[in-house]
Amino acid sequence: QVHLVDSGGGLVEPGGSLRLSCAASGIMLKSYTMHWYRQGPGKQRELIANIFSDCFSYYDDSMKGRFSVSRNDLKNIMYLQMNSLKLENTAVYFCKTVFKSQNLWGQGTQVTVSS
Repeated sequence: QVHLVDSGGGLVEPGGSLRLSCAASGIMLKSYTMHWYRQGPGKQRELIANIFSDCFSYYDDSMKGRFSVSRNDLKNIMYLQMNSLKLENTAVYFCKTVFKSQNLWGQGTQVTVSS
């Protein structure tokens, strides 16, 4: 069936990097607008990035210059490359799309930035 699986999170020091993955089954990511969300401690889930079918990307201001979204269409995986990580980037990160008028979420992957 159709599902998204998030992975790649972990513990990283400030200034470090992580690459998150969103692997899709049952749908082709290149045919959909995809989203990355994050939910920090005590905060609501918020949209931080989009990637469209033509690979044009949108980023929240807090991500510009440090994070980037991409797709590997052969592997059917979306990535979030996270560089120069800061303490405030600690959150659970989720990928999402809309499939047949329903929100389709990954299960989330924890990113913890700590010294």
